[in-house]
Amino acid sequence: MSDKTKIAWLYLVAALFVAVSLYLVIRKDIYLVFAFPVVLGILLLYLFSLDKVLLLISFLVPLSINLENIDAGLSISLPSEPLLFGVLLLFVSKLLYERTYDKKIATHRISIAIYIMLFWMLITTFTSELPLVSVKYLISRLWFVVPFFFVAALVFKKIKNIHWFIWLYISSLIIVIGYTIVRHAGFGFSDESAHWVMSPLYNDHTAYGAALAMYLILVIGYMFYPGIKPTQRLTIFIVSGILILAIILSLSRAAWISFAAALVVLAIVIFKIKMRWIVLSVVSFVFIFITFQHEIIDLLEKNKQDSSTDLIEHVQSISNISSDASNLERINRWQAAFRLFDERPVLGWGPGTYQFVYGPLQRSKEKTIISTNSGDRGNAHSEYIGPLSEMGLPGMFIVFLLVGTMIYTGIKTFNRARNNEVKVLSMATTLALVSYFVHGLLNNFLDTDKLSIPVWGCAAILVVMDLYYADKVSLKEEIIPKENSTE
Repeated sequence: MSDKTKIAWLYLVAALFVAVSLYLVIRKDIYLVFAFPVVLGILLLYLFSLDKVLLLISFLVPLSINLENIDAGLSISLPSEPLLFGVLLLFVSKLLYERTYDKKIATHRISIAIYIMLFWMLITTFTSELPLVSVKYLISRLWFVVPFFFVAALVFKKIKNIHWFIWLYISSLIIVIGYTIVRHAGFGFSDESAHWVMSPLYNDHTAYGAALAMYLILVIGYMFYPGIKPTQRLTIFIVSGILILAIILSLSRAAWISFAAALVVLAIVIFKIKMRWIVLSVVSFVFIFITFQHEIIDLLEKNKQDSSTDLIEHVQSISNISSDASNLERINRWQAAFRLFDERPVLGWGPGTYQFVYGPLQRSKEKTIISTNSGDRGNAHSEYIGPLSEMGLPGMFIVFLLVGTMIYTGIKTFNRARNNEVKVLSMATTLALVSYFVHGLLNNFLDTDKLSIPVWGCAAILVVMDLYYADKVSLKEEIIPKENSTE
């Protein structure tokens, strides 16, 4: 076919599309036809440049909207989750057809921990109290993990894609921050409105705060990244200020705690504090708590300070277990989770089932003004206690294994890195994960796209840094095996 013929066909198809579009809009009032070029463009990206799809998803995740109670209590986040599902299908199809994948990534310690997690989720899905819920939960975990860990690990072999991944999410997160602050200002920056003004982009201030804390750590890390230009440093400084303001206004106490915990871990690594002293400190803390538990609880119960827009009062409310509804409801959820565990200690009730089965196990004296039996107000509020009730004791141990493996890999990579770029990326990424998993003591969001993408993406960054870049003196020449490229 000659070039003139190709051009003629192009004009013919374009004219036909315009004619059909005008007919559907004018005669039928169907405007979805204009989405066809966008859909076609995304499909072409899936076929020819999957890395661009991942980066597009990174940008869209903070702006995606969650649709709940579609069927059997199921929900989906649009447009991010359908795009993630598409990446999952394409990757699995390609894997089955080509039967090749990067062996180093496939056998990395973090990958092995993920295999164990997914295997146990599959086992407990078979024994689930609500199989349909557990199957959906398992599939959703796959469309988070596979694209942003196994596929992203290949994409991140190009260092520039790591930077794009981080900053595209930050770019749209700033849009969310602007939207949230404007709405919050409309309600006089009140304490009550701070909990929900970020909706429908984020479900509540806890998920919003967790994302803010993670990305504040990553942005601060860029202040120390080698080769940053003055204008870039100024941008980083401004973005850091915006994120700090957003965290303060979010009134998310868990976000503040998690950020402080990341600073403690940083101090431990920088000052090279020996593990035996860390273990001794933890053991001493546990011993003191057990010995004086009644006195400590009595002291906490005397704290009547509820959450407040006043910063000092809000910090004081963190330890209020006598009247703060948020704290008391967490305790109520945890108590119900422990009772679920007592009934099924090994296999649990099934992945994703907690919110549908915990209601009858609540006790009236532990309920709060925000308690519910309908399973419509979230889960166990813990990344560790939730799996304990849903997947038994092995489920909780697997979470500890996964977290420990990630943190160990990050610190190990930082210590042996021969160039400052890897040191900064590995430490910032590790501290971001520390922030999330400390936050996970009080909330759990790995079943949502908002936090799953940052968490699994950070894990993929650590794997790539550990395997391919820690031993390099310079990152000027990136290692990208042709057979493993996703482009």
